[in-house]
Amino acid sequence: MQYDYDVVIIGGGPAGQQVAYGLANDKRILIVENDLWGGTCPNRGCDPKKMLYGVVEAKRQADLYQKVGLPQSPSIDWTAMLGFAKSYTDGVPAGTEAGLRAANIHHNRATVKFLGAHALDLDGEEISADKIVIATGAKAARPDVPGQDLMETSDDFFHQMTQPKKIALIGAGFVAVELANIAVTAGVEVHIFQHNDHMLSGFPRAYSDIVADNLQKKGVVFHWNAEVQAVDEAEQLRVTTADEQVAGFDHVYSAMGRPANVADLDLPEAGIEMAVHGGIQVNDHLQTTAENIYAVGDVSASPAPKLTPIAGFEGQYVVDVLTGKTTDSIVYPPTPHTVFAGPELSQVGVSLEQAKAAPDQYKVVTQTLGSWYTYNRIQDKTAQVSVITNQADGVIVGAVVLATDAEELINYFTEMIAQKHTTDDLKKWIPVYPSVASDLSYLYE
Repeated sequence: MQYDYDVVIIGGGPAGQQVAYGLANDKRILIVENDLWGGTCPNRGCDPKKMLYGVVEAKRQADLYQKVGLPQSPSIDWTAMLGFAKSYTDGVPAGTEAGLRAANIHHNRATVKFLGAHALDLDGEEISADKIVIATGAKAARPDVPGQDLMETSDDFFHQMTQPKKIALIGAGFVAVELANIAVTAGVEVHIFQHNDHMLSGFPRAYSDIVADNLQKKGVVFHWNAEVQAVDEAEQLRVTTADEQVAGFDHVYSAMGRPANVADLDLPEAGIEMAVHGGIQVNDHLQTTAENIYAVGDVSASPAPKLTPIAGFEGQYVVDVLTGKTTDSIVYPPTPHTVFAGPELSQVGVSLEQAKAAPDQYKVVTQTLGSWYTYNRIQDKTAQVSVITNQADGVIVGAVVLATDAEELINYFTEMIAQKHTTDDLKKWIPVYPSVASDLSYLYE
């Protein structure tokens, strides 16, 4: 059968672009986007977030140096800070589309619906494709309670050009913690409503508790075991839980996770099934239950963390499959992830929970680093690292880092895990001294 396209890619974010650029020279392709070209990360996610984080981290570091040479604490200009991020994000959609145009990649703006496993509706235009790649990402969730329409999401946070006085965040995962840290450091009164008694459930409890304590010391108010029942507009915005009502909020942001963005796709028409715990069900070749259709990035129920680098990695894997470069199952490299909470919390590899449950297999070394030279120099009193190695051969297999610039240290650990390095390998490496890298050899002991 002759199809209109060899491959249609649904979604113009990092995963979809990786597929499009990878196939541009070999296939007749079309990439379709119904929102902002570039996707969540550069437009309203990790990229603008990190720009805001850079500003508030500079203030935090200056505050830590007040007693050792910087007596003046800087203030944050909220509008200028948000404008700094906006100066980057404003150019992303047009820049992304210009890149597609320069590469002669056929692209279209439309909402896609499946008509079958090979047939798609693009705002009324029917097209066909041999293969289809779904890369529509995820969208912020809102709780199904009265006043749901009064809630905003992280998307809205990045467009709030006037500094609010008081905000609420519903949830205590990555997004809530990072937005809370930015806002409270800038001088906003921040409240977090969490349905249970801890935050950052994917990280070790001992570490996430320190992050919570750090945020509380900055001024964040936590409402633990607080299931939000309603939001209304009495006295500005008011949040109601089973135990209390808290009013006076300028904004209430839902930060309860990001489910797969599939609402408009009519997946059953193509025989595509969702996984039990969310996301499109895929096999170890990222094929959906319709064998000619693949799902990559945040929309997929693949076992990897939902991170931008993973989206690109999965996109490249599908390129290799569709161009015949591989028939192997996908294998994910060690993947670090970080919560930018000032200081940062990072982890990679075997988890602390796994390691402690198997003491015959793993060795765990946890060290507090606040008095070490590197962390004394930057006045990071809560710095702490756990390193996990195999008992049998001393090879590093996991790490957790809570520290200023944890993202740097966790990248070193990630490389060491990938290369199966031991402490003996560190003896052959001479990093800059003093630096976080020069501490590595002491973190195993």
